[in-house]
Amino acid sequence: MARPLRFRYAPGRWDDARVRRQLYDDLDANLGATMNAPWFKPPNGFEAVRFDMDNGDVALFCWDDSEAYWMGNTETPESLWRTDKKGFDEAPHAVTRWVTRELTAQLHDESPWLEPYPHLSWFFLPVFLSKDGRETTRTFFDEHAAGFPDATRDEALAFYEEFLETGVLDDYREVMAGKLGTSEYLDWTRMTAAMGEFNAGKFLVDMGYDIVPEISVTTGHAIDYRASKNGDGTLVEVTRPLPTSRRSAGTPIAAVRDTAETKSGGQLQEHGGGVVLFVDCSSFPDDEWRSIRDEKPEVHHRPAVVFRIRPDSRVEGYTKGSVPLDVPF
Repeated sequence: MARPLRFRYAPGRWDDARVRRQLYDDLDANLGATMNAPWFKPPNGFEAVRFDMDNGDVALFCWDDSEAYWMGNTETPESLWRTDKKGFDEAPHAVTRWVTRELTAQLHDESPWLEPYPHLSWFFLPVFLSKDGRETTRTFFDEHAAGFPDATRDEALAFYEEFLETGVLDDYREVMAGKLGTSEYLDWTRMTAAMGEFNAGKFLVDMGYDIVPEISVTTGHAIDYRASKNGDGTLVEVTRPLPTSRRSAGTPIAAVRDTAETKSGGQLQEHGGGVVLFVDCSSFPDDEWRSIRDEKPEVHHRPAVVFRIRPDSRVEGYTKGSVPLDVPF
């Protein structure tokens, strides 16, 4: 499985002849390619080309007198195999901005339903146009409402756009977007689990908390969030049970208990306390959620917050133990 899009950094002197010889000829021989002018003006001081492959792949390359940057969702030409990889925030800002404009225009040309959601488009761009995941990640939002039952695509997109446009996760885009995965096979379970972290993040932000993701702890694990308010910080770990239609558990109660037990009996047990478990039940349809809400099953960990959030940001839930967070229930 290919990773989310990243730059390849190629120091040295490049010119038109070298680009054609070492990049275009390789791509054309292997995939069939055309070398075109970019759609947008390249960064000042750089020359640039756009490679369009016969199979729908695309690659961008820009260079000046001393260095070059490549980004593509296609096979890498042999001359770039040993080059260093860099994230979007590691390349020069002008290069990143140009590549982002090029790829965003392509994304919206191919999937115009994403255009009304600019921050979501930007945030997930490294997976929406990744080599293996460009079809499946978009399908997950388009046809599966990003894991929300009984919701439209646009309701789900508006929900995540509202959260992401706050900018609270901008500095962590690469790791957070990457959790969606870049598999050529649509993994509904993995993708909904990833979006559970975004659901919990929006819940916390709506409650007035500042959040920082991926908190390293002494056990070697990373806890999903630190939520802070008024100088007090609380660690939050998220899990997301599957509805009964997608798992062997016979009842929604069993689904919640089994999933929470897996999380609490492993990572949280090793940590030894101090973490609030968030159990995101947003995958459950109304009838299954009502049975969970009414019975309030134990989740093998305290303190815990069991919640369900809808695309209009309505939240219901219950708590177990003494939760050091200002939850609305």
